[in-house]
Amino acid sequence: MFIYLNALFVGLLLLSNILAVKLFQIGEFILPGAAIVYVVTYLLTDVIGEVYGKNTARKTVQAGFITQLLAVFFIFIVVHLPAAPAFGLQSEFEQILGGSFRVIAASLLSYIASQHLDVSIFHRLRASHGEKKLWIRNNVSTMTSQLIDTSLFITIAFWGIVPLRVLLGMIVTQYIFKLIIAIIDTPFAYLLVKWARKLEAK
Repeated sequence: MFIYLNALFVGLLLLSNILAVKLFQIGEFILPGAAIVYVVTYLLTDVIGEVYGKNTARKTVQAGFITQLLAVFFIFIVVHLPAAPAFGLQSEFEQILGGSFRVIAASLLSYIASQHLDVSIFHRLRASHGEKKLWIRNNVSTMTSQLIDTSLFITIAFWGIVPLRVLLGMIVTQYIFKLIIAIIDTPFAYLLVKWARKLEAK
């Protein structure tokens, strides 16, 4: 089961980097497409940590970081390869996958800081609760780490580009949206943990 959870984590992580280019709006919320995908990675590290332990969860986070670095490296190479005459979408391709160094750096730094914090908080609470109160450690660890992730990413990516009022508004709206997703995914944490333990017991 672990290999599937790990693969899902890395896959969603890479997918969120691609979907971040698309902005969508719900009411007053304007968010990147990654917002609905990336928050699920915190659910997966919580499930992995709950079933397989803190060290395994940390290794999953590290694997995600290395995979992102490799993805950036290969995307950079492919973007800068000379386009074939028949390929008329080079500029669009660069816009979607190229990204800026600042945004990429913001993504990597916020990822490594917040994901490690998520694992640390989750297992500190687990040391106190044992296997009980999964919903508390799942929500508290995700809500705290998402605040760090959102604040770091938006500050690094957009500081000096947008007014401070707009920057703070971006942080607040994205964080609220991520909180809602984190609360909604709590039942899935219980289901995935139960399923993983059942499969590992066979």
